Amino acid sequence: MITVHHLENSRSQRVLWLLEELGLDYDVKRYERDKKTQLAPKALMKIHPLGKSPVVEDDGRIFAETGAIFEHLVQTHGQGRLAPAPGTPERDRYAYWLHAAEGSYMPPLVVELLLSRIETAPMPFFIRPVARRIARGVRDGYLTHTTRALFDYLDGELSARRWLAGDDFSAADIIMSFPVEAAAARVAYARSLKNLKPFLERIHGRPAYARALERGGPYAFA
Repeated sequence: MITVHHLENSRSQRVLWLLEELGLDYDVKRYERDKKTQLAPKALMKIHPLGKSPVVEDDGRIFAETGAIFEHLVQTHGQGRLAPAPGTPERDRYAYWLHAAEGSYMPPLVVELLLSRIETAPMPFFIRPVARRIARGVRDGYLTHTTRALFDYLDGELSARRWLAGDDFSAADIIMSFPVEAAAARVAYARSLKNLKPFLERIHGRPAYARALERGGPYAFA
């Protein structure tokens, strides 16, 4: 049996969606974030030393890191589904997006979230201008142009084909859903791009996506 250690409002929602697309039986063990820090509870450290979600148990083996989990589930249980054939251009694009989600797209989105929290955190009035100046410097020096380049590239790829790997839906679309959903919620520039909204509408319209929401519970980016 597959067990997903699922943290509310987190990237692990994609694992539930992948399992629904594959039609696999699985259990969900839910965890709530700390109300003050929004961090994962320490109980997750009993499953994996880093205490992060998602973590998947499959036949007594523990799998962490979303990309590694996706590769395991698709290769072990996919039976050729949700991944293009090896040796094809579609497979090359699939492999890129499978790793780009966490390797390229999520880091700047996390930085933006942290900067926003710094800017709005309670602090002495004379510190606030300093905090805002630091945040503006990070945005001007790195974050803004990096984020725009990433999402311009993504938008261009979606203008060339219906799904990220090609004409067929794949696990690459599932794993990229969280960066796109997060950007749509937090990054005004991403919302201005013409192909991201239709992509979100397509993925949100899939029956397996809806079933995963039912299993996972509240999800702020849906």
